[in-house]
Amino acid sequence: MKYIDTLREGMRISEVYLCKTKQIALTKAGKEYGNLVLQDKTGTVDAKIWDLGSPGVSEFEALDYVHVDADVTMFMGANQLNVKRIRKADEGEYAPADYLPVSSKDVKKMYLELLETIASLKNPYLKKLAESFFVRDPVFAKAFQFHSAAKSVHHGFVGGLLEHTLSVVKMCEYFAGAYPMLNRDLLLAAAMFHDIGKTKELSTFPENDYTDDGQLLGHIIIGTEMVSDRIRTITGFPEKLATELKHCILAHHGELEYGSPKKPALLEAMALNFADNADAKMETMMEALQSAGSNQGWLGYNRLLETNIRKTTEY
Repeated sequence: MKYIDTLREGMRISEVYLCKTKQIALTKAGKEYGNLVLQDKTGTVDAKIWDLGSPGVSEFEALDYVHVDADVTMFMGANQLNVKRIRKADEGEYAPADYLPVSSKDVKKMYLELLETIASLKNPYLKKLAESFFVRDPVFAKAFQFHSAAKSVHHGFVGGLLEHTLSVVKMCEYFAGAYPMLNRDLLLAAAMFHDIGKTKELSTFPENDYTDDGQLLGHIIIGTEMVSDRIRTITGFPEKLATELKHCILAHHGELEYGSPKKPALLEAMALNFADNADAKMETMMEALQSAGSNQGWLGYNRLLETNIRKTTEY
């Protein structure tokens, strides 16, 4: 099988992929064409069906496995498939495990690292709160380890939510050591909880799309409600500590225009915003560079990073 991350411009392929999305769009000249996103465990690739009269086009829908004959081209610095033939794949032509994008890191080891951080918390209320989710709630723990951190922007793979969260926790651990004014336990707890709402904002794989709650509320509000509900089950949880923790979650996107209901008003909230943004941006750029394959030139304007990007020169 030719995995998506091995595709290179000029290849002609005949492979089975998962059709993540399927849309009929219009060219500037008003001609209809098929706009697909295809996926395997190594990532996704855009695909175009310029001739909708091709056999099999009407026989499949999004989330079907499809057999594709296509040429690999380059558009805006990223691989794209020019589909010549396509049909719904038959059972036995594919193994579903090949089509779930999975973290390159060991999920079990990452989760153990997160549990070690929880064990290091000194504040009894924050520690009990964290344990109630990550240690004593097997349904949540399973969902947290399986979920992605995004539909497509960054960490959009199985284990992505855990990988992103652990990276943010580690950055916050560094901040806590470098800036003693920070309340370490509050910051680390906020880092662990900042994206838990994504377990309900996004559906599970292979769909990995926004739920109704995700569309109407978003992960920041959902996560804050999840934490609020659990805090109410812990007798004596300090009200000010609860408010400060929830503020960190509500403000972790930093700016109102980026979806934060509040801007950071606490040092811990600011540190969390920096850590979250740094990890998200680094992963976004790495994924963009990886999707370019062997292209060593400028990749064009990246709307997520708001700049033209290219790989560092290799010596």
